[in-house]
Amino acid sequence: MKVLGLVTEYNPFHNGHLYHVEESKKVTGCDTVVCIMSGNFIQRGQPAIVNKWARTEMALRNQIDLVIELPVYYSVSSAEFFAYGAIKLLDSLGIIDSVCFGSEYNDIEILSTVARTLIHEPLIYKDKLSYYLGQGLSFPKARALALDHYFSQSGEEDSKLIGTIMNQPNNILGIEYIKALYKLKSRIKPTTIKRHKVAHNSHVRYDNYASATAIREMLKSTDFDTVKAVVPPSTSEIIVRELSQGRAPVLLDSFDTILLSTIRKMVPSDINAITDVGEGMENRIKKAAQAAGTISQLLISVKTKRYTLTRLQRILMRILLGLSEETFKSFNSNGGPQYLRVLGFSNKGKELLNKIKSSSLPLISTVPDFLRSCNIIQKEMITADILASDIYSLGYPSFSQRSGGQDYYQKIISI
Repeated sequence: MKVLGLVTEYNPFHNGHLYHVEESKKVTGCDTVVCIMSGNFIQRGQPAIVNKWARTEMALRNQIDLVIELPVYYSVSSAEFFAYGAIKLLDSLGIIDSVCFGSEYNDIEILSTVARTLIHEPLIYKDKLSYYLGQGLSFPKARALALDHYFSQSGEEDSKLIGTIMNQPNNILGIEYIKALYKLKSRIKPTTIKRHKVAHNSHVRYDNYASATAIREMLKSTDFDTVKAVVPPSTSEIIVRELSQGRAPVLLDSFDTILLSTIRKMVPSDINAITDVGEGMENRIKKAAQAAGTISQLLISVKTKRYTLTRLQRILMRILLGLSEETFKSFNSNGGPQYLRVLGFSNKGKELLNKIKSSSLPLISTVPDFLRSCNIIQKEMITADILASDIYSLGYPSFSQRSGGQDYYQKIISI
C-alpha cells in the first residue's frame, strides 16, 4: 500500500478537486489517500461555506480514505504556517510516501529551487526584501520582487520566471509545502500537477469545471443548476441536504454583527495581541469598526498597500475566534500541531488508522476522551478548535441548527 498525502480545503469539493485526486494517484503510484483539511474556517480568512463534517463526507465519497483536521490556528494562518502545520501532520503519520499539490507552474525542480532559496535567504535576497518592504509593499509582493532580483543576478536560465511564479497562489503554497518538508527533514516526496482548466479565484466556468470561488458565488446567488454541472453528484447531494437543513451557506457576512460587536468591545491593545496585527493596524481596525455596518465595509476602510485583503480577512477571523499571537508562538515553539484529529475515514482509511497508532502525535477519535488525557498545550489548541465550531454554527441560516458543542457529539464520518 502506497499512501498519498494531500493538503485541502474542499470548499466545496468540485470536479477540479476530483481531477487532482485522480491525477495525483497516477503520477505518484499511490493507491490510498490521506488529506489534511481545514476545519470550519479557511486560509483565505473566511468561514467554509459548509461545515467540516459535510466537507469530510464529500471527500470520502470521492476517493479520499482518511480526513484529518488542520487545527484552526494553522488553517487561518499565512501560507507559510498553513503549509507547515499541514505538512507536520502528514509527516507525523509516518506512513505517507508522497505529497502532491496543484500549481500553475508544473515544475517541481524550479519550485524546489525557490524553496531552498527562501530557507537559506542569501544576503542579496534579504537586502532587496528589506528594501521593498521599506517601500510599503506587501510581503508577498516584496518577496516576489526580491527573488526576481536575486535570480536575475545569479544568471540562472529560468530567472525570468521567478517573478511570475511568485505571483500565482498555488505556486506560493506549493513552495511553502516544499519548505516545510525540508525543515522537517521529511522523507515524503513532493510532486506537483498543473492546475486544470480554471485558475484559482476565476469566476469563469470552463466545460464542467469552475473554481471553488465561482461555485461559492453560485451558491450565494442560488444558481444551483450551474453548481450541479461543476461538482460530483455526491457533492451536489450533500450541498442540497445542508441547504435544506439550514446549515448552508455560511458566508463571511453571516458574522457581520458578531465580529463588529467583538471589535467595538475591544481596546486597540486587545486587537494588537491578535496574530499578525502590527504597525498601527489595530487603530485602523478599531476606528473602522465604529463606522462600518458590515465586514465588507470594514475591509474597504482598512485595506492598505502592505495589508492585502486576504491578510486582513485572516486577521478579522482571528479576532472573531480570539486567536492570540502569544499562544500561536507557544504552539510553534513546541513543534506546531499537537494532535491528529480524525474527521472521517473509508474502509481503507480504517486500515491506515491501525498502522499509525505509533504516530509521533496522539490520534483523536473522541474529543471528550482526549480532553481528559491531554497536556496543557494540546488542550489549549483543541479548545480553540471547539470554540471555532461553536462560533461557526452561529452562521447557520437556521436558528435551530446553531447549538454549540458539536465537536463533542458529532461522530466520525465513516464511508
